[in-house]
Amino acid sequence: MTDDTRDRAKTYFAQGQAAFERGSYREAVEHFEAAVQLARAATPLGGEIQTWLVNAYSAVGKQQQAVALCQVLARHPDLDTRKQGKNLLYILQAPQLQRPANWMTEIPDLEAISEGGGKNLGSSVYGTTMTSKPRSRPKPEAPPIDPSLINTKDNGFLWVALVGVALVLGGLLWLS
Repeated sequence: MTDDTRDRAKTYFAQGQAAFERGSYREAVEHFEAAVQLARAATPLGGEIQTWLVNAYSAVGKQQQAVALCQVLARHPDLDTRKQGKNLLYILQAPQLQRPANWMTEIPDLEAISEGGGKNLGSSVYGTTMTSKPRSRPKPEAPPIDPSLINTKDNGFLWVALVGVALVLGGLLWLS
């Protein structure tokens, strides 16, 4: 691989990372795929690009492609890339937990806003309108405890704890 090809691969890789970090996952996939075509897959750079590509595939919902790429990365010549590939494969193949709908917030696809030039930001872009739930009242505080009901007798715990600490410290000093 020539220096020019490596530089172009790094440029696509950096553009893909920037797109991924701002949430443009489809664009990130395109940049990472272009970088993988230019970089040799068996190099550490190629492995790092492919690891980012796995995350981008997962973000756009291409789970099968992400798992297939992880299986390739699990046999990569670079040790760090191989470990990351195995860890990502483990995560991607883990069973999905069922979560109640009220635990999650639906995030609209912002691609529609950027493609439309920021027009129609109302409910027609998302298809739903926001409704607010009534606020629940705070729970009343528990009544204060009467101090005369608190047991204030010495049960000897303090002395047992102090002796225990002294023994541990003595043991550490004796071992050093």
